[in-house]
Amino acid sequence: MQSSLWTVHVDGSALPNPGRMRIGGAALAPNGQSHSFSVALPGTGCNNEAEARAAIHALHWLQQLGAREVLLYTDNSILAEQLARAPAKPIARLADIYDKARALLAGFDRVQVQWIPRHRNTVADSLARGDG
Repeated sequence: MQSSLWTVHVDGSALPNPGRMRIGGAALAPNGQSHSFSVALPGTGCNNEAEARAAIHALHWLQQLGAREVLLYTDNSILAEQLARAPAKPIARLADIYDKARALLAGFDRVQVQWIPRHRNTVADSLARGDG
C-alpha cells in the first residue's frame, strides 16, 4: 500500500522580536519529491505570529499540491499546542490567526501537528531566515 502522507517542517522568524517576519517550510511528498518555500511577510509581528503564519501558508500550499494527509512539524510549542485537537488555552492577541490555522486543518483527511526541538528543524529555520 502506497502512503499518501506529506511531511512538512515549518518555521517563522521575527527579527528583532517583534520585528520583520519571514516564514519558511520544506515538504516531502509521498512520491519522494521535495518542495520548499521562503517568504518575507509584510508588516511586523512576533515570532509566535510568524510561526502561525508559516503553518497557514504551508497548509494552503499543501492543499494546492493536492495533499490529503499531513504530518506537520514545528519547533514552536505554542503553535503545536494551539493546533492540537484538544482545546488550548486561548491567546487573545493571536486568537484570530490560530483560529484560521485550525480551520484549515479541516480541509485535509488527516493532519498531525508535532513539536520537535529546534535542532531538528534546521532546514525550515534556514528558509524562515532567508538563508535557504
